[in-house]
Amino acid sequence: MATPLPPLRRATLLLVAVLVGVLASTARADLVISRADRRVDLTSHIVRVLASLKVENVGPDPVSQVLLSFPNIQAKNLAAIRAFGTEGKVKGPSTVLPIEIVEPSGAPPELTFFSALLHKPLEKGKILHLDVLTVFTHSLQPFPEEITQAEAQLVVYQDSAHYLSPYPVKVQSLAIRLPGGRVESYTRHPSAKLVDSELKYGQFEDLPPFSYLPIIVHFENNHPFAVAKEVIREIEISHWGNVQITEHYNIAHGGAKLKGEFSRIDYQSRPYVRGVSSFRNLIARLPPRAHSIYYRDEIGNISTSHLWSDSKKTQLEIEPRFPLFGGWQTTFTVGYGLPLQDFVFYSDGKRFLNITFGSPMEEILIEKLIVKVVLPEGSKDIEVSAPFPTKQWQEVKLSHLDIVGRPVVVLEKPDVIPEHNLYFQVYYKFNNISLLREPLMLITGFFLLFAACIVYMRTDMSISKSSPSYLAKLQWDEVQATVQKIQGIFEQCLAVHDKLEASLRDLSRTGDIQSCKAARKAADAQFKELSKELKPLLTSLQASPQSYQIWPKVEELITKEREMQEKLMARHSTVVDSFEKKLRGQDVENRIALQQQKIAALRQEVESLLEYISEI
Repeated sequence: MATPLPPLRRATLLLVAVLVGVLASTARADLVISRADRRVDLTSHIVRVLASLKVENVGPDPVSQVLLSFPNIQAKNLAAIRAFGTEGKVKGPSTVLPIEIVEPSGAPPELTFFSALLHKPLEKGKILHLDVLTVFTHSLQPFPEEITQAEAQLVVYQDSAHYLSPYPVKVQSLAIRLPGGRVESYTRHPSAKLVDSELKYGQFEDLPPFSYLPIIVHFENNHPFAVAKEVIREIEISHWGNVQITEHYNIAHGGAKLKGEFSRIDYQSRPYVRGVSSFRNLIARLPPRAHSIYYRDEIGNISTSHLWSDSKKTQLEIEPRFPLFGGWQTTFTVGYGLPLQDFVFYSDGKRFLNITFGSPMEEILIEKLIVKVVLPEGSKDIEVSAPFPTKQWQEVKLSHLDIVGRPVVVLEKPDVIPEHNLYFQVYYKFNNISLLREPLMLITGFFLLFAACIVYMRTDMSISKSSPSYLAKLQWDEVQATVQKIQGIFEQCLAVHDKLEASLRDLSRTGDIQSCKAARKAADAQFKELSKELKPLLTSLQASPQSYQIWPKVEELITKEREMQEKLMARHSTVVDSFEKKLRGQDVENRIALQQQKIAALRQEVESLLEYISEI
């Protein structure tokens, strides 16, 4: 049973069918299409239609153009159209015909018309073989619009089995190439025939102008629906021998959105079953002598890429950090260098860049492509020649060793497909003397640096020894040296404090009272010795005029340290006395509790003062 179409699609097809009678009034009677064969390629998400037409002039006057018509619902997705024609009964080598959009008199607004302009008018009774290639985007609509990880992707394509033309068609046929896999449903017709992966309609004979037979094909298509929301392609020219290409991609999967949760385990165990609608790699075909190739994202370099190269091409296979399902997107950057002589040439007094416009990625749709061509500083008389219309403007980019900046030519185009990957040219004038600008700037800079070093080394920059600033500096140096010695003495005092603490711990462990008393006696002697060493340093510090800032803190430090000495000696004596009287441990702790708290507070204050003095 065929899957029902969305109501909007059925309404659209009914509207087109109603218009057929109205459109017949705009037909021209001087041209007849004796045969029209169309081939529609649906193997990817970009739809390509090749119409081979045999056009005959049956009117009395020569004809200089051939009209091509499309419904607006189809024309809005038209990304590219090309026509190739040759005159004669037998089809020979074709030439490219210019295409322009036209509005014939009396044409209804529901149709869009293009005109293929002939190089010379088609005379009465003559035959023109015309091949028209049209490329459409967003013409395959996912149906259903959401699928689970394990489901295949089904899409819907709608068209007309009859070639919609303003001219009568004697014989015509339609062949639709499908990607393989299952075909859910298609519009039945006596002439319809599905063989393997090709669906055929026709032949149809003697059809009037604007004949329209709506058809719908619902089929499986798991081809990567790679859609780049935006690509910024920067081409920077250096006349030192390199053209650097940097491409920033924001790519999404434009197919049916993923419904439910994603299971990494299922995907890794059976990727072609539990992830058939996703894609995990993209192929970029780079020029043959591309070098210094890198591939990274916001996190850093991505190692899951493979590179093959030969004399004809360089193929880069990149794999994002995660597979892309419908609605998912990722961003990354691809960069590479190209030899200058392969892409920049000289002609008629001008240099010109000759390089492809689009992305090297295979089968990717770019909804917005911005190409920036960064020319060397000093370039002028800039001109651009592109094979299709683009929005253009100029900017300035400042880089290393630039003075006024480098001119940047910016080209912007929507809906870019692989067919737009054509060569375009940027012409500019550039004087070779400008190449010497940066080396001369470097040489001059280094020369001035070395000259400044020589002058500095040979100039006496010392301050006069009789100046007040020099004398003040000497006095401050003396204060700093004195303070360092005072700090060393107080650190020794703290070390003696630690020895007293250690003797009490030994006493509680061994009970050796005599050793503990000896330790206290030795500590008292060390305190007296350190006090003698400290006295002249304090006198010298107090006498210096530069010590006004630090002397109050030194005085406070002396007071706190002496108070801590007294508390330590008192506590030591109390503990030894308690041991001699053989008091209980709890009683000893009670006797020295207040002393212990005071000593700890004093110790913290002394250490804070030492740290403060050290910072000054």
